[in-house]
Amino acid sequence: MRIVSLLPATTEALFAIGAGDDVVGVTFECDTPAEARSRTIVSTSAMPEGLAPEEIDAFVSAAAARGEDLYRLDAGALAGLDADLVVTQDLCAVCAVDVGVVDEALAHLGCTAEVLTCDPHTLAEVLDTVVALGRATGREPAAQALAASLSTRLDAVRARVAGRPRPRVVVLEWTDPPYAPGHWIPEMVEAAGGECVLGAAGEKSTRVLWERVHEARPDVVVVAPCGYDREGARQQADALLTAGLLPAGALVHPVDADAHWARPGPRVVDGVEELAAVLHPAGDVEGRRAVAPPHAPE
Repeated sequence: MRIVSLLPATTEALFAIGAGDDVVGVTFECDTPAEARSRTIVSTSAMPEGLAPEEIDAFVSAAAARGEDLYRLDAGALAGLDADLVVTQDLCAVCAVDVGVVDEALAHLGCTAEVLTCDPHTLAEVLDTVVALGRATGREPAAQALAASLSTRLDAVRARVAGRPRPRVVVLEWTDPPYAPGHWIPEMVEAAGGECVLGAAGEKSTRVLWERVHEARPDVVVVAPCGYDREGARQQADALLTAGLLPAGALVHPVDADAHWARPGPRVVDGVEELAAVLHPAGDVEGRRAVAPPHAPE
């Protein structure tokens, strides 16, 4: 089987269930495992490099208003790969190539590849996606085993934090402007033993005002900007602290959003385990705490 994966999360899962040798095409964002970088890149971003978070938000909003795609699919590269299976999504036009674009490209090329659309909204659906990939690639036993292992790890975290006080948690899925999380992220907080006080499980992420972040009275602010690794998140967290935008006294914890939060793949469980250690530590947790802002947040 020849597989083109247009999602970093599914690329990661395909390699994890032993289908990596069948993956012939990926996106420019598919970086895990490192071997994925050796595959043909069939999609790139239309967004200029080097933009600040505020500029990225403005670019995305303007492109959406014009009805323009944020990703470019290289139909020529896709045609040359002679794919049997193309894995894509219909969840978020900001996150990856949309299934409609893929369908149009395949029709134009006269390609008869099967298209598997993966749109997990919850943690359970993230695990179901692993199983669906196994079913589509003839690797169902390995996929079932991986999903069961991930589920067991989640259950172990839930058991460890059961009955403990639940810190109030705000997750910032974007920082300029601030976005409250949706989809599987509020469930990650709950599984880790926290109370996600902004955002709704299974729903879209939403833009909020800093006023709402303060009104939520969080004990912990998780800085998890979509598309950024831990160092990028740390830089944004530092900027927010310097500007006095975060609620005073809250522990500020930057995370590797790309690896453990924004991508609905196997490593979301790593994100849950890490957050559980922050919310319910065996010892002191190092981290910066916000101080009272010099002026009211805008």
